[in-house]
Amino acid sequence: MHVLITGAAGMVGQRLAARLAREGACAGRPIARLTLTDIVAPPRPAGFDGPITIRTEDSGTAANAAALAALRPDLIFHLAAIISGEAERDFDKGYRVNLDGMRNLLEAIREESTRNGPYVPKLVFSSSSGIFGAPFPPAISDDFHATPLTSYGTQKAIGELLLADYSRRGLVEGVGIRFPSIVIRPGKPNASAGGFFSGIVREPLQGQEALLPVGEDVLFTHASPRSAVGFLIHAASLSREALGPRINLTMPGVCVTVGEQIAALRRIAGERAVKLIRRAPDEAAATIVKGWPTRFEASRALSLGFRAERDFDEIIRVHIEDDLGGHLPT
Repeated sequence: MHVLITGAAGMVGQRLAARLAREGACAGRPIARLTLTDIVAPPRPAGFDGPITIRTEDSGTAANAAALAALRPDLIFHLAAIISGEAERDFDKGYRVNLDGMRNLLEAIREESTRNGPYVPKLVFSSSSGIFGAPFPPAISDDFHATPLTSYGTQKAIGELLLADYSRRGLVEGVGIRFPSIVIRPGKPNASAGGFFSGIVREPLQGQEALLPVGEDVLFTHASPRSAVGFLIHAASLSREALGPRINLTMPGVCVTVGEQIAALRRIAGERAVKLIRRAPDEAAATIVKGWPTRFEASRALSLGFRAERDFDEIIRVHIEDDLGGHLPT
């Protein structure tokens, strides 16, 4: 099987590629070839015996999407996107990358099938819980309507609709994964409006100050990067029959307040770490976050076998295991 990952240089993309390379199989089939593409060169994962092609390009342009479709990968993980805060600040770039990139990829697959014979790949699309907009019920059910209040959420919602329509027509075999907030992201802070969810744990664990732009009562649902990769891989294994016509799924996660995140940090790293969190109210960030949903039932995803962490303590421990060498810095 040939697997393509767009956005492979991103945090989730790198971890997905590493796990696929390490395991050498996905959806019950051996992987014979990996193609990794992004606007910067994705790292080459270790431990894979087959060929790995690294492509440095904007995979969302029509020409590059056509070139990728011409490779006829069996399984595509479409992760290429810009994140919420950047999409909100740069309206044109958000639609070009997040929407046009999705449409160009789907059209390239359709054209490849028309020109060179039947070609219907499995396509796993990374969507977002940002497709939902207020007012919210106490918990977002699988039947809640998509009314996004950000440009990023709108772009992802349109992507879901396109995926469903192309799948309905038999042009791709699609499944869309609506991620909750993925924490704790390693490295430096990024442009995401919700980046502080990671920062208020990541930085203190390393003895650094972290800024908190919202109140401790802010409630949100989280899952670890390890769970995000697990969501994608499990999605690739689901049959059309199991999914039915509703192919876009809300993922499970751990729903906690910012205050509960801080309490989990205190239990694991002590008061010294908590004291490194500095309150720095930011009205713009708070406004964006208020437009996001907080709690999900995710009953359909759970019934299909998707799993996340049980509590926020476990999310912190996963970060320590996966990104800090299994122990806290001294």
